[in-house]
Amino acid sequence: MKLLGSVTSPYTRKVRIVLAEKKIDCDFEIVDVNPPENPVNAHNPLGKIPAMILDDGTALYDSRVIVGFLDAVSPLSRLIPEDNRERVAVRRWEALADGSLDAGLLLRYESLRPKKEQSQAWAAKQAGKLKRGLATIAAELGDKPWCHGDRYTLADIALGCCLGWVEFRKPGGIEWRSEYANLARHYDKLMERPAFADTAPKA
Repeated sequence: MKLLGSVTSPYTRKVRIVLAEKKIDCDFEIVDVNPPENPVNAHNPLGKIPAMILDDGTALYDSRVIVGFLDAVSPLSRLIPEDNRERVAVRRWEALADGSLDAGLLLRYESLRPKKEQSQAWAAKQAGKLKRGLATIAAELGDKPWCHGDRYTLADIALGCCLGWVEFRKPGGIEWRSEYANLARHYDKLMERPAFADTAPKA
């Protein structure tokens, strides 16, 4: 298998962490999707990363689809519960973390546009989504050791990737560590895991 992605993409990081936790061998090819014509287009018509190419040539895209596939491939270190209610709870955490990330990414992209083309209203809307997402995440995590249940799951991975990217890029100048001590503790605990430490984005 081959994973197409970027070392700074939080969604690519999520897949890389799942691969490491599941101990699944996979080649990693760093690609640049900024040019209109790029290597990803041949595998994902949307031109987005991550994209995974299976041994039979089948292409999977969207990190949620990829990690769902990977968790089902091997029974080792299951990250998504089999029970329907438990599974939905974990995937809900993933959706909340990914949705917060989506807003953060849009906020960052807006800041990279020429000043005269930027929309303050659009940026404020995305910042609001990100802030509400982080506030909800912090409230639901509370003092629990893990996002859901009594063990590490995909929920924690998704949350960690979200927090790591926001800390790395600081979209809109958001500093979540100073506002949410419980999120800072949780992320620091996650960073003790080799899969997290080895995939942390670097400038």
